[in-house]
Amino acid sequence: MLCVLSVADKDSAIGRQFSSQVSILSAMELIWNLCEILFIEVAPAGPLLLYLLDWVRLHVCEVDSLSADVLGSENPSKHESFWNLVTTLVLQGRLDEARQMLSKEADSNPTSAGMCRVLGDLMRTMPILSPGNTQTLTELELRWQHWHEECERHLQDGTFASNPHLESLCKVLLGDDAALLEHKELLSNWYHFLVTRLLYSQPTVKPMDLHLYAQSSLDLFLGGESSPEPLDNILMAAFEFDIHQVIKECSIALSNWWFVAHLTDLLDHCKLLQSHNLYFGSNMREFLLLEYASGLFAHHSLWQLGVDYCDHCPELGRVSLELHIERIPLTTEQKALKVLRVCEQRQMTEQVRSICKVLAMKAVRNNRLGSALSWSIRAKDAAFATLVSDRFLRDYCERGCFSDLDLIDNLGPAMMLSDRLTFLGKYREFHRLYGEKCFVDAASLLLSLMTSQIAPRSFWMTLLTDALPLLEQKQVIFSAEQTYELLRCLEDLTSGRPLCGEPDAQQLQDDDIETTKVEILRLALARNLARSIIKEGSLEGS
Repeated sequence: MLCVLSVADKDSAIGRQFSSQVSILSAMELIWNLCEILFIEVAPAGPLLLYLLDWVRLHVCEVDSLSADVLGSENPSKHESFWNLVTTLVLQGRLDEARQMLSKEADSNPTSAGMCRVLGDLMRTMPILSPGNTQTLTELELRWQHWHEECERHLQDGTFASNPHLESLCKVLLGDDAALLEHKELLSNWYHFLVTRLLYSQPTVKPMDLHLYAQSSLDLFLGGESSPEPLDNILMAAFEFDIHQVIKECSIALSNWWFVAHLTDLLDHCKLLQSHNLYFGSNMREFLLLEYASGLFAHHSLWQLGVDYCDHCPELGRVSLELHIERIPLTTEQKALKVLRVCEQRQMTEQVRSICKVLAMKAVRNNRLGSALSWSIRAKDAAFATLVSDRFLRDYCERGCFSDLDLIDNLGPAMMLSDRLTFLGKYREFHRLYGEKCFVDAASLLLSLMTSQIAPRSFWMTLLTDALPLLEQKQVIFSAEQTYELLRCLEDLTSGRPLCGEPDAQQLQDDDIETTKVEILRLALARNLARSIIKEGSLEGS
């Protein structure tokens, strides 16, 4: 498919833009297919050549477009590329198609009809070990030797002497190196030359001898005019059945780790790399997969694929994932949630906590207190939850109302994370009870917040001020004992025993507003104490 794309788009803007990528992918596919044949199929002599023929036909595919061009003309045998097409078909072992083309030549040129028929018969009778054929290699070799002698006899007798094209094709059938190299342009590369050479000279080549023919074919094809390319070195290593050299050469030549990682993974699953461990303890499969995954983690969206690769590396995958996951930039909350889901699914507690802390701090900087509190709870970070709770309380003091009520109302067991968060939740519950006119329950909760030391001392004045409306209710809400507790709290707050970081008593007394508040509270508490004593006394008397 890649080859077709390359040919079809070779003159287009898209083809020019992606030509290098297509060539790299074509090279990858070429190497991969050869490794499948040599290392995985492990084809024996006979079938090995059939696999190699299919390999060449798949990757040297210009003949298909050439065939369409010739057959689409009014008179195919007169087309300028007709003999190039016939020769290429023979070079690829597509002899049935070549015979059909020769029949067109015979129909249009009676003087060549007899020679075309003889050459066509030679092509038809060429022995090939086809799949499902029960004949042995020895029988094939004997039949092939007789066929080869017949081809040579026709050449020696001058059967095709009057037609240079047909005579050249007969020399190709004989596997003559010089004749094959005359068609160097049609062969296009040395491995095509190798397979054609084997087809017509050594059809029963053994796998162990393959590298000898490969090396000589490379030398003959290049002819000392140029040096082998990186692709040539990779293919040669494959023909030598040197798996590790193939991987090494691919690692050097290719632009990223995708190919070597997946090829190594395939070979490892086929139990072909078990004995090869790297000196630092990992095996080659894991090393290459993790190298490829590290590149994926640098991508804004493909990092999720990198996670999957780490999951399939039992030795070092977990450690590598932990290192990479912390470096993913959390550009959006949606992306952060995806990263968190990955960590939570794999019980990566430290990473979950770290990510939530980062997001909580970012939310605080943007004054999104609800989000900050949510992330700090998810991180189980008591210190940060306390900090955010203080910000909520400060905002309440400044604005007189809470933001993010839904979050605070639904804290549930999470409010136990820190005392300050517990106070925030309970204080919000006090406001809810007050709003629902459950004054007795609201009063009891307010007092417990102060006496249990959950409420910060700096917030006591606010709590006492919240008690004023309850003290002024027509019915007595606070009992005498509760009123005494409130008075004790007020006296503690104004008695000159400041706590670190809180306003001392002198500062409160110097503030006229605070002084007025204290006097109003004392008066309200005194009145409520009198009312409660009278009420409780009358109840006892009755």
